[in-house]
Amino acid sequence: MDFIRIAVELSVGFISLFIVTQLLGKTQITQITPFDFISALVLGELVGNALYDPEVGVDKILYSLTLWGILIYLLELITQKWRRSRKILEGRPSLVIYEGKINRKELKRSKLDINQLQHLLRAKGAFSIREVEYAVLETDGSVSVLKKHGFANPTNADLSIPYSKPQLAVTLISDGDVIYENLEEFHLTVQWLLLEIKKQGFHNPSDILLAEYQQGKSLYILPFTEEKL
Repeated sequence: MDFIRIAVELSVGFISLFIVTQLLGKTQITQITPFDFISALVLGELVGNALYDPEVGVDKILYSLTLWGILIYLLELITQKWRRSRKILEGRPSLVIYEGKINRKELKRSKLDINQLQHLLRAKGAFSIREVEYAVLETDGSVSVLKKHGFANPTNADLSIPYSKPQLAVTLISDGDVIYENLEEFHLTVQWLLLEIKKQGFHNPSDILLAEYQQGKSLYILPFTEEKL
């Protein structure tokens, strides 16, 4: 009976967690703050701890997940409706480098040391602090960097390169499987795809790890170089 109970509670908890995370939105992952991280852990713990407590039934699991989900949703709603609450509930970005100089006060407030700052800057392609004019520590712990003039990458406008409309690259074959919905979206046919891969010496999509299509360019193909899993 314990195995049946665990199976039922785990299934209910799994479905409930999926529904809650879908309702809360993608910011739980893509723009995660320290509080978001803790709330995600609590959601998992609510289900995990309940599985091995015989006195906790499905009704209590659903109640706990629903109540916690409502509290998080209300918090997100508050930060969306009232701008002044964001500073308290989500924190605020910190200008840790200003006009090439490190703001030690902001570093101390953010509990960030020099070595951690250097690590974050290297992740953004700035391998020396001397390259940085401004650096902003975001609320999710990442750093946004604006390099000094001498270290900034030139733009097409700077180089006077004629305008060319950017073209989106779309995957047509992935792990040997044809992605038919992408073919349909770009008004391409399977016959056209097979012809294109034959031009590059391939006879079957199953021989191709990745095939990308970009309008105006030839099909980019990466074959399997090792044994397929």
